Amino acid sequence: MMQKEEACKSNSFSSDFNLNCNGKELSLAKPVVMGILNITPDSFYDGGRYLSEKDYLAQAETMLSEGAAVIDVGAVSTRPGARQITPAEELQRLMPALKSLRRHFQDAIFSVDTYWSEVAQKAADAGADMINDITGGNNDKEMFKTMAGIMLPYVMMHIQGTPYTMQDNPYYVDVVGEIMGFFSDRLRSLHEVGVKYVIVDPGFGFGKTVAHNFELLCRLNEFTSLRVPVMAGLSRKSMINKVLHTSPSEALNGTTVLNTIAVLKGVNILRVHDVKEAVEVIRLCEQVVRF
Repeated sequence: MMQKEEACKSNSFSSDFNLNCNGKELSLAKPVVMGILNITPDSFYDGGRYLSEKDYLAQAETMLSEGAAVIDVGAVSTRPGARQITPAEELQRLMPALKSLRRHFQDAIFSVDTYWSEVAQKAADAGADMINDITGGNNDKEMFKTMAGIMLPYVMMHIQGTPYTMQDNPYYVDVVGEIMGFFSDRLRSLHEVGVKYVIVDPGFGFGKTVAHNFELLCRLNEFTSLRVPVMAGLSRKSMINKVLHTSPSEALNGTTVLNTIAVLKGVNILRVHDVKEAVEVIRLCEQVVRF
């Protein structure tokens, strides 16, 4: 009985993380949900659904009403096999949508999913509140300097390779140790240039096998030792579908299971397509950690 009680108590939500997002405070005293809004024609699950202003505004309103603390706007697909597009092409998709979203939802926190420093800068100028870089600064060597200048929270994800090559033959001797080392080095570099708010994301599905992904999930609590917020993006990914023999459209139940594990392992942000269900995960997990 005592062991069960201690196990529950060890999964505490309390933290000192409060992020300044362009003047808006994001408290991570308990986990929050980041809703995914892809304005792309080719993302792996929802590509092409939210290309018109009517559609992306309606989806943003739905996610906010369901409890999303952040909405992550993506104008370039990063699915396995996706080819890189230019900053100019990305900006052509992104800027009209970001400006419209900012105008309609003035108090909301919007993240922009980009790996180009030029896009990050122009997104910040247009009112973005956070930058989410799937390459952790590897794609654009000016990204860290840009983040120091715009002073927004920076999500630093780990990826092995690029979206086009990442699933060719991912290999690690120690997947958790190597990613922890990557983050430790990058956090030092970010600190040196003056970036104050950093969130780490181990990058489920980005240059990892199914076995790598589940080892990361099992050991996700180890990333809390970095003393920065941890984000997990498990939503409808192939690590679910390859085990359950489902498609992304059938993977909501699997996503909910993995999100529950991630929250109990200490994650601070769940990045999801389905906000309502993720918010419910957090509310139920709150009841577990009370005892």
